[in-house]
Amino acid sequence: MEWSNQRCLLTGASGGIGQAIAKALAQKGVSLVLVGRNSARLHALKEQLPGEHQVCCADLSNDQERESLVSKLTEQGGVSMLVNNAGISHLSTLEDTSTEVLESVLQTNLMVPMLLTQALLPQLKQRRTTHIINIGSTFGSIGFAGQTAYCASKFGLRGFTESLLRELADTSIKVSYLAPRATDTQINSDASFAMNKALGNQVDTPEMVAKQFMLLLEQHKTRAFIGFPERLFVKINGAFPSLVDKALIKKLPIIKRFIAPTLKEKIL
Repeated sequence: MEWSNQRCLLTGASGGIGQAIAKALAQKGVSLVLVGRNSARLHALKEQLPGEHQVCCADLSNDQERESLVSKLTEQGGVSMLVNNAGISHLSTLEDTSTEVLESVLQTNLMVPMLLTQALLPQLKQRRTTHIINIGSTFGSIGFAGQTAYCASKFGLRGFTESLLRELADTSIKVSYLAPRATDTQINSDASFAMNKALGNQVDTPEMVAKQFMLLLEQHKTRAFIGFPERLFVKINGAFPSLVDKALIKKLPIIKRFIAPTLKEKIL
């Protein structure tokens, strides 16, 4: 990897994982285009990074703002790396999830990465070696109660990544998928943190996720799933889903304590 020759578009750069990935890439000499919705955080992050970087405050679910970003990048010579990291989560039963939330989660976590990737493919193909890395989730392989919208979006992102990897196999574009487990970021509500603690789930730092992200690139991997026993559960769920059904259904009473609307309001 010739890091200093890379120009990377990083979405969700103002979030915890995004900031950690930005710092890891900048330390290697990568030039970054930091994209997010929080201008103050983006500029604060830029000031912490070595090297020259660009900030773009944009809502990529907005067609005009996304197209404007792509046009600007094209005028500047394009990018050699796209990291689809931006994402949102929502903890509730499907019955208690509004149509607006369902649409927002699916739009942000799945449609935006697909549309942004599609728009950038022409410029990515012009470079000798380019990379598309989609940040998924363990919940992109294991359905989890109270996370129906999030799981649907991340299952979709994993399928999109796998299909795209095979579709672009005869090009210079390398496509990869990184699946973190629970991570200590603001994407999770207080109820989510409390539930993970009650379930005994390990929660990683954003820096640990960024380390695995860099290993994914350095070792030329197409897929990486973070954490044990989560990696094992992913494999078991793929081969023997009924076994995971039983294990997770046993935890349903605990999960329901944290997705009940009345209790969630108290926690939040």
